[in-house]
Amino acid sequence: MNELTKAEEQVMKYAWKLEKAFLKDIVAEFPEPKPAYTTISTVVRVLVKKDFLKFETFGKIRQYYPTISKETYFKKHMKDVIGNFFSGSASKFALFFTNNEDLNLTELEKMKGMLENKIEKLKAKNE
Repeated sequence: MNELTKAEEQVMKYAWKLEKAFLKDIVAEFPEPKPAYTTISTVVRVLVKKDFLKFETFGKIRQYYPTISKETYFKKHMKDVIGNFFSGSASKFALFFTNNEDLNLTELEKMKGMLENKIEKLKAKNE
């Protein structure tokens, strides 16, 4: 899977949100000042070439839709980040994240609860 540039990620963010959209719909999602229509059109064409978007043609216009879910892309992207920057160790990533973010006690307790829940599920699965 190819990496997305910042501009491509922005367009994909709106494509994922809209699920199916014409170019004008994607352009409408951008906040003011909006990028030029032609700029967004170019990014969309690149995303089609990279196979992140496909389209259906209705006369002279195209309706675009994502070929990969946001969750699948994010999972792959995070796996690459952990592999490249944390020697493939999710625990090193978690330690880095907790040490470098301003997390309050409530957020840390919530994370702890999610981890404990995941541990219990894995234990039950392995029994």
